[in-house]
Amino acid sequence: MADPKGFMKTPREVAQRRPVGDRIHDWKEVYPGTPGRALLPIITEQAGRCMDCGIPFCHSGCPLGNLIPEWNDLVWRDDWDEALSRLHATNNFPEFTGRLCPAPCETACVVGINRDAVTIKNVEVSIIDRAWDDGRVVPEPPEWLTGRTVAVIGSGPAGLAVAQQLTRAGHTVAVYERDDRPGGLLRYGIPEFKMEKSVLDRRIEQMTAEGTVFRNGVAVGVDITGEELRDRYDAVVLATGATVRRDLPTTGRELGGIHQAMEYLPQANRVALGETVDGQITAEGKDVVIIGGGDTGADCLGTAIRQQARSITQLEIMPRPSEERPGHQPWPTYPMIYRVASAHEEGGDRVYAVSTQEFLGDADGNVRALRMVEVEMVDGRFQEVEGSVREIPTQLVLLAMGFTGPETDGVVSQLGVGLDERGNVARDASYMTDVEGVFVAGDAGRGQSLIVWALAEGRSCAAGVDAFLNGSTNLPSPILPTERPLVV
Repeated sequence: MADPKGFMKTPREVAQRRPVGDRIHDWKEVYPGTPGRALLPIITEQAGRCMDCGIPFCHSGCPLGNLIPEWNDLVWRDDWDEALSRLHATNNFPEFTGRLCPAPCETACVVGINRDAVTIKNVEVSIIDRAWDDGRVVPEPPEWLTGRTVAVIGSGPAGLAVAQQLTRAGHTVAVYERDDRPGGLLRYGIPEFKMEKSVLDRRIEQMTAEGTVFRNGVAVGVDITGEELRDRYDAVVLATGATVRRDLPTTGRELGGIHQAMEYLPQANRVALGETVDGQITAEGKDVVIIGGGDTGADCLGTAIRQQARSITQLEIMPRPSEERPGHQPWPTYPMIYRVASAHEEGGDRVYAVSTQEFLGDADGNVRALRMVEVEMVDGRFQEVEGSVREIPTQLVLLAMGFTGPETDGVVSQLGVGLDERGNVARDASYMTDVEGVFVAGDAGRGQSLIVWALAEGRSCAAGVDAFLNGSTNLPSPILPTERPLVV
């Protein structure tokens, strides 16, 4: 145990973000320097707040099974090398989760029952960022090759985790990515101000040095068929994500200026990195309406602010959550509470309990306004509140309402894999589909979820693939495909 009274005498403290007036004029991460370096002056005492509880419920909150009390204790003792070893024992890419994960481990922290939880996420990113800065994260190529080959389709967090685990196990792995560079949503969905792409690039470089081959700009299902992959490789892993975007089929949807968030954000990411995008969708000088109150909506908000939008309104159909844990979502579940992302600190209005009735257009066929109405939940259904209809001006509407599942045409249909009742790719306990040698990991099999679940699925799927190829495996498998977050 670190400090037996640490959680009682040391208050929770997190890193301070850069001033809003500074950060909205650039695309750098919102913390000064790297988050880990920004936290170092306070992180040792914060790690000492971990109380060595009899049953560390933070483990139940984290599908990766991160050894949180262990690396908290090691950081408090200033043993950064061993802390890195324990962190990497369960998580291939802690610099991703340390920046992007909403930290369900913290809402399950035992200290959080009646005090502020341990800053687990901050400790995590401090360990890994310090290790990168000190040159302690190095390639780990396999000692020998098995002669077996694996194709991984998709280079998001699940695909990267599968690929790194299988490469290190000695298999020859090729990752196919239809975009020009690997990373999936990590590269073209997550804004630069949340995670600079240099953080992703250094991991890709490490994986390449270990032997993973990246085949970018290859649309599997078009440039190469599923049958060709099966003929060429001993195993195939579908890690294509849940990329079918939820739409809003309402009057006026066809008007110009109404776009999906994932049409808007990738373009902004490219431009932030110095590329030129012809016909870029931009918020500059416009009244922007974002439909969807989740993380993607917040990403659109922060991006629109940096593009100097005239006004920004973010709409959410659900009522405003409470700022305290609701009674029906007790510890250690992940509660629905009012959260303020870095983008929300920077500007914009958040409007809750409203539904879009209609998009209104101008003479040129472009959106000029949105008509919305307040709603309330009655007998489990949304009902409009009489007399609450109003219009707000807008020249750019961004739909950030999530994703419904994987694309099932193309390679999924070519491989002939079955789907479950929700339209995701079905799989057994080893992550294999009903087609022998074809596996699925991440959102393509689970549905839209968190990065930490994608990484856990990637590691577990790699164990299934390794067992299929070798007859047995020593790779860890942290979760079954059927496992879900702890809820009531």
